[in-house]
Amino acid sequence: MTSFVKSVTFDCASPMLVAGFWAAALGSDVDEDSTDDRAFVEPAGWGGPTLWFQRVPEGKTAKNRQHFDLRAMGTVAEEVERLSALGATVLRDGTDLVVMADPEGNEFCVET
Repeated sequence: MTSFVKSVTFDCASPMLVAGFWAAALGSDVDEDSTDDRAFVEPAGWGGPTLWFQRVPEGKTAKNRQHFDLRAMGTVAEEVERLSALGATVLRDGTDLVVMADPEGNEFCVET
């Protein structure tokens, strides 16, 4: 028997802030049972893991060893603009791939 990915967990200083960003980015909502210490976002539609956000005392100190690659449904430039309006920042801008960071600095990529 095999396993499946139930959830992806983010350590962060502000779970509601980071959960709100990812919910908006992925077309979902922050679950109503979320708190300032832990928040979660279920995937829009069906499938995919739940995203968990838990408060931890230490800050991020290095590049993520794992990250999301988001596929833009329109152009990369349009998606980067939308995500920037939600609070993301551009770290490296390329033609077909842009490296961004969420409001607490967790890196992710946007690609075609």
